[in-house]
Formats: sequence, C-alpha cells, structure tokens
Amino acid sequence: MDILSIGGLILGFGSLLTAFIIEKGNPAKLLQISAAMIVFGGTIAAVLVSFPMSEIKLAIKHLKMVFMDKKIDFSGIVEQLVQLSDRARKEGLLALEQEIPNIQNPLLKKGLGLVVDGIEGEVIRDILDREVYLAENELRAAAEVFEAAGGYSPTMGIIGTVMGLISVLSNISNPDEVAPAIAVAFVATLYGVSFANLVWLNFGKKIKTKAKQEKMLNEIIVEGLLSIQAGENPRILREKIGGILPEGKQQERQAGEAASATIGG
Repeated sequence: MDILSIGGLILGFGSLLTAFIIEKGNPAKLLQISAAMIVFGGTIAAVLVSFPMSEIKLAIKHLKMVFMDKKIDFSGIVEQLVQLSDRARKEGLLALEQEIPNIQNPLLKKGLGLVVDGIEGEVIRDILDREVYLAENELRAAAEVFEAAGGYSPTMGIIGTVMGLISVLSNISNPDEVAPAIAVAFVATLYGVSFANLVWLNFGKKIKTKAKQEKMLNEIIVEGLLSIQAGENPRILREKIGGILPEGKQQERQAGEAASATIGG
C-alpha cells in the first residue's frame, strides 16, 4: 500500500472537517445530495465527453498505482545487468538464454531474448525504445483523465452554487431562511474545489511521477542490454547505467562500491 497517498487523503479531508467543526460548523450540513449529484455527476459526465472509452479504461486500470506502492529496485536491476554482462563475456551471448526464464522484468526479458537471437544493436534499440514509449504514453494518458477531472470539478462546484443561489433568490419571501440556504448552496463549491485539489489532480500527478520512475528504469535496461550486446566490460556497463540512476540511488550505489572497496582492501 502507498501510505503517503492514503495518509495524505485522510490528513487533507480530516483537516478540512476538523477546521469546520472548530469554527462551530455542523458536519451534517456538508452532506448535500443535490450538490454531490451536480459536482460528481457533472465531472464524470464531462470526462466521458472529453475522452474515448479506451483512455477511460486506462485511467481505471492504472488507478491502483495511486494506492499501491510498487517498489522499483534500481540497484537490483543494475546488478542483474552487470552479472549478465559478466557471464556473456566469459561464456558468450548464447549462454544468456538459460537466464531468460528466471527474469521477472518483462522489458529485460524481451530485450535479452533479442540479444541472444543475435539481433543488431540498432534494431534492438528501436524495438525497446518503442516499448518504453508505449508504456510511458499509456500512463500519461491515464493521468490526463484525472487531471481533466481536476479541471472540471471546481467549475461544476460553481455551477452547483449558482443553481442553489437561483433557487434561494427566487424564494426570498422569508428572509430568515435566506442565510442558511445560501450556506447550503456553497457546499457544491466546497465539493468541487476540495476534490479537485485533494483527489483528482493529485491522482494524475502520482501516476505521472511513477511513470517517470518506470521510464528511468526502462532506460537503464535498454542501455544495459545494448552494452551486453556490444560486449562491453561489466565495469563500463556499471558506470554507464549508473549515471542514469536517480540522485539518491547514485549515492547508494557509490556508498556500496566504496564499502566493497574497503572490505576488499
């Protein structure tokens, strides 16, 4: 589970509700079915009009990325590539065929198969770069659906508030009822703005952030496989793909190498 996503949602809505209660507000007044219908129904309708069904399905499919914390093991992939490179230099590329069934990462598995089959480096790069592009594009398309919902939601909230005010002002014969009715009307704006900034926009941002991490991992795999195909020294491979690692992972790698050197010395 992605604790940051779940904790952030709880903290965000919890803070809003707590602040409302501190200001002597009645939480029951925030539960307005008509406002919810306008904001959520209108937002979903606008999204359905804006995107084809294929992209809507992608958004639903990748929604789990927001709440599932899939650990990306950069260091593990680097070490795996180095080991494959070392074996290829000692036993030849065909020896790597035995490693293919044990590989979990689908891009690495496919790319290693191409290397073993003797495909030229440029062809391998074209094929794998296409795979990387399609994977990233799919996640970005999913993120854009949630970002669009984040854009529509506040507008629907304003529409709900205006509709409520129209109803209030058309029945203004009893002044004592005007203030409470106006307060109820503004619940729609609260729904629209809060869900846009705490849910929809953040869902899109989270998916894009994780897509960026996966793209970085895929780039490491592509460069590593091309180095193996070219027969480069494992040390060169480590330095080449190590430069693609995120800054924090680079520091971990350097610390690990320094520790290894110290023990070896």
